[in-house]
Amino acid sequence: MGFNTQSEYTAMSEINVTPLVDVMLVLLVIFMVTAPFLMQSMNVNLPKTAPVAKLPDVKAVELTIDASGKVFVDQGEIVGTDLETKLKSLIQDGKSVNVQLRADEKVPYGRIAEVMAAVNRAGVAKLSFVTALQEQHVGN
Repeated sequence: MGFNTQSEYTAMSEINVTPLVDVMLVLLVIFMVTAPFLMQSMNVNLPKTAPVAKLPDVKAVELTIDASGKVFVDQGEIVGTDLETKLKSLIQDGKSVNVQLRADEKVPYGRIAEVMAAVNRAGVAKLSFVTALQEQHVGN
């Protein structure tokens, strides 16, 4: 009498590829169905125009007010009422001027209002404020 040494509970060492093939075929069908929709585009005949005039040069001027209230134009300190004359000289060069105002958060509003009034009197039409992004803390 011989004993069967192989039990029916031994591990199977073969890989069943049928589920893998099924998944791959489903993905293939999905891509085949959606690909034509992704490639559709509409042909449009765009109108032809003549070349347009070149935009005027805009000079960006950095106006900084530090914590003590001192005013700087492009890193050069301005004393007294020279701010208005300095800005007027920049405008007389024929270029449009865009002033970017950077003010320390400790500067009183009155000082910022004085500088803004001087910029307005100089004839600058564009004034923008530069700020820093505030970090948001999550939790406490």
